[in-house]
Amino acid sequence: MITHEPNPIYVANPERYKTMKYKRCGRSGVQLSRLSLGLWQNFGAVDSVANARAMLRKAFDLGINHFDLANNYGPNFGSAEITYGTIHKQDFAPYRDELFIASKAGYDMWPGPFGIGGSRKYLVSSCDQSLKRTGLEYFDVFYHHCMDPETPIEETMQALDYIVRSGRALYVGISNYQPAQTKKAVDILKSLGTPLLIHQPRYNMFDRWIEDGLTDVLKTEGVGSIVFSPLAQGVLTNKYLNGIPADSRAARPELIYLNNKDITPEKLAKVQQLNAIAESRGQSLAQMAIAWTLHNEAVTTCLIGASRPSQIEDSVAALNNLEFSADDIAKIDAIIR
Repeated sequence: MITHEPNPIYVANPERYKTMKYKRCGRSGVQLSRLSLGLWQNFGAVDSVANARAMLRKAFDLGINHFDLANNYGPNFGSAEITYGTIHKQDFAPYRDELFIASKAGYDMWPGPFGIGGSRKYLVSSCDQSLKRTGLEYFDVFYHHCMDPETPIEETMQALDYIVRSGRALYVGISNYQPAQTKKAVDILKSLGTPLLIHQPRYNMFDRWIEDGLTDVLKTEGVGSIVFSPLAQGVLTNKYLNGIPADSRAARPELIYLNNKDITPEKLAKVQQLNAIAESRGQSLAQMAIAWTLHNEAVTTCLIGASRPSQIEDSVAALNNLEFSADDIAKIDAIIR
């Protein structure tokens, strides 16, 4: 009997925009899905391209219109952009105008003084390299990934303005900038005629630094935000409710963002209390943690990661219950603070 392979041509789900929620990014014309997919992990050269493709397809089919990259995502550096470029050419090229694709530069990328920081030399060169790796003609937004205290902020913002004016990107973003730095960046970019679209900070129930001034700047200036690490590197999930699994991030000393020193008995007790609140809301702890970030009115979209398509489906299900009662908020605040 002759069997035929399934049609390999990707056709996006025609219902993709009917259930996803969208929000305007600051006071711009851009509307982003309330969840965005980050390609920081699981899209590198060491990972499965087939799994990466399945995750990207699943995200887009569920209405996620924003994919987030950076020059050093991998491993190895640059390989996540190469993976995305390969998949984009095969699957997403017909849908390019429906997608909002980001990349960034700022952290260490290549040897020497021009491979890191906030100089015009580094940012423009890195943007060109990222475009080549992805095969894209332009990025929808290009970020300075982190503040560089050794480079005048004026030079960095002028470089971002140039990247937009030269057609390499449509919008400008910054990431990991403190409130005063953000305000200065906003003012400089406004004077150049290329307003700041979006800020990307870390934010979750355990890490609420943006509430100490940054969200006020963003709301006053009409800048959107995309928050990363909503699950605190997995702490705000059911993974650690009964201790530290041997295969978890916290058990791997080479991961600088999370280790077993972060998973204290005191923190685990808080996680268990938060889990009880999530259960009372009919959500998993991870879903409540995602929904909680979106409860902040300064947050446009929450950046999720995934290692398999089902995790994206699970995260999107968080949007089914975004409402928090005053009692919910009070209980969460009491546990955290």
